[in-house]
Amino acid sequence: MAADPKQLKLAKNVGSKGIAFGIDRVPESDRIYYGSSDFKVYEYDFGAEKPESKVFEGEGHRSYVTTVALAGKTVVSGSYDRRLVWWDAETRKQIRIVADAHKKRIRRVAASPDGKLVASVSDDMDVKVWDVATGKLKATLKEHKPMTPNNYPSMLYAVSFSYDGKWLATADKVGHIVVWDVATGKKLKTLESPVMYTWDPRQRRHSIGGIRSVSFSHDGKLLAVGGIGKIGNIDHLGGPSRIEVFEWQAGKKLHQLEDGKYKGLVEQIVFSPDGAWFIVAGGDHNGFISTYETKSGKLIKQEKAPMHVHQFTTNEAHDTVYAVGHGKVVTWEMKAAEPKPEKKPAEKKEKPVEWNVDSPMKIEW
Repeated sequence: MAADPKQLKLAKNVGSKGIAFGIDRVPESDRIYYGSSDFKVYEYDFGAEKPESKVFEGEGHRSYVTTVALAGKTVVSGSYDRRLVWWDAETRKQIRIVADAHKKRIRRVAASPDGKLVASVSDDMDVKVWDVATGKLKATLKEHKPMTPNNYPSMLYAVSFSYDGKWLATADKVGHIVVWDVATGKKLKTLESPVMYTWDPRQRRHSIGGIRSVSFSHDGKLLAVGGIGKIGNIDHLGGPSRIEVFEWQAGKKLHQLEDGKYKGLVEQIVFSPDGAWFIVAGGDHNGFISTYETKSGKLIKQEKAPMHVHQFTTNEAHDTVYAVGHGKVVTWEMKAAEPKPEKKPAEKKEKPVEWNVDSPMKIEW
């Protein structure tokens, strides 16, 4: 049965170990992996009889684990400590550490669909592509500038592979978007979303915002980015959540959507398999999750989340959302309503012939 975005509703809401950041999921299961503010990586199985967060074992990280990705039977995690750590997904044992994988904080990792590659992005503004089997660096892609137009350090937040593994998209703090050819490492296209960058010259001379999420549609034709619109107070993410959708190869912007009801960052975007709609989630001090029509950009359904959502993923049917955030791991469901059985028309009963045995019958010959 197909997922129905109009049926979006909270299903499970449980506590996490610390602030939960990145998430990935084991295919054909309710088992997820997430990183935490307590410097650890955890497994959590929503389908278990007695679900609990199970910690990964090893030296691991020395700071917030901001991101995780499942690549085949390997989990790769990234952290503010600049490390990438390889883990066995089944035993939860450490395989290897790549110390100083980047020069600054690692923001996000993403695994290729075939599980052979992992891409990482960092505040050093480098995009790095790694061989999962060996842990060796295959390529370093440079395009994102280290400084903002106001001469303050920039940040590189978002990375995502296309569903066929041919392309890699990255996006940074000032709204600069790049699509790369995975096989050659060549830059294919650049796009811009400058409104997602805010500069405050008065209070703290500080820049904030930026693109926090980037995602391809399943057919690879569309590219969506999420972040925040103009912010009035840099101490609070009080700007409207913002989404932009591109036909990236043509450089055409289809939608620029802002939501003033639930404010804050759009931390994640995922398209439905047929591309007819997409899900976004994020927040500021509070959280939200929303579904939109792709063609029209019309809001379908919106729900307040029990936390600021840092990242989410979906199951194969796309009718269950698994999300992590401030102190929570949760699920939402979008299961299509069971069709009501058709009412059969009542059978017309013929009235039986009544015979009056007391009345004489007249028979004519």
